[in-house]
Amino acid sequence: MTEQIGVLGGGSWGTALGVLLANKGYDVTMWLREKSQVEEINETRINNKYLPDVVLPPNLKITNDLEYSIYKKNALILAMSTHGIRDVLTKAHNHVKANQIIVNVSKGIESDTLLRISQVVEEFLPENSYVVLSGPSHAEEVAKNMPTTVVSASRDKKSAEYIQDLFFTSNFRVYTNPDVIGVELGGALKNIIALGAGISDGLNYGDNTKAALMTRGMIEMARLGEKMGANINTFSGLSGMGDLIVTCTSMHSRNRRAGILIGQGIKVDDAIKKIGMVVEGIKTTKSAYNLAKKHNIEMPITSEIYGVLYEGKDVKNAVLNLMVRDKKNELEDIIKEENNSW
Repeated sequence: MTEQIGVLGGGSWGTALGVLLANKGYDVTMWLREKSQVEEINETRINNKYLPDVVLPPNLKITNDLEYSIYKKNALILAMSTHGIRDVLTKAHNHVKANQIIVNVSKGIESDTLLRISQVVEEFLPENSYVVLSGPSHAEEVAKNMPTTVVSASRDKKSAEYIQDLFFTSNFRVYTNPDVIGVELGGALKNIIALGAGISDGLNYGDNTKAALMTRGMIEMARLGEKMGANINTFSGLSGMGDLIVTCTSMHSRNRRAGILIGQGIKVDDAIKKIGMVVEGIKTTKSAYNLAKKHNIEMPITSEIYGVLYEGKDVKNAVLNLMVRDKKNELEDIIKEENNSW
């Protein structure tokens, strides 16, 4: 029997994954909030707002009926922005059966609670298997069938492998990983560093500056991850270093593009409006800043970006603060050996 998949969220990433799964022959239903957008897509077969260059396959159904998008599905993909997940789960959880696998593809940390998405899902669906799918994967490229590699992480090996098989194609390679915490944090925290990389570009700084931000940013990501229970080696993989590279260097990245505007002197709210889509890194910066204080660890790049976004700090002063910090030995940050299996 053909696999039945529900995609909750019709942004660029949800649409791209819906296209990928439908092209594999699965029965895919994508849910969107706005009835007018559903009607437009069903009429044109194009998600003009998010992926205007991609024609949707006929077996990708579009609906704004949430219950219908959940009914009898083997897996449910959470593809909305992080701050919208709790609201959707509040409305959806009574319709979800315990045998349905929940797959999160958003990349963020809940602002008010500082919870990872797996923790939010567990509040509503404690009996369901949970998988996070993450890695260096721009929706625009996946929808055009360009070679891409991601990671499927779950505490349950069978669920991780099921999602690996579900998404695997000759152009979409999927690895598995038992480290849900590390994969979730890698996907979320790299957006902060991408904002910094964009700010650097907006200031017309060069490759040296961006390389320093990315390298030291990775140390911050791993430092917080280790404190929160992640396997530190995960940050050297696809959901860590891989996603960091693609998000800091590509103009597909909303976070980098927003950072460029901020570096050019545009106010944060105006930068978000110009991007026209959710910029996850802005809220994640606040979450990570508060998590660093909660766990009593240093995250200087995150702290300076927080100052720029939320305290009106001058971007050049923020860079100067990073450069004149107390001198340190690079090897004070130790990468440790960890167990890598379930």
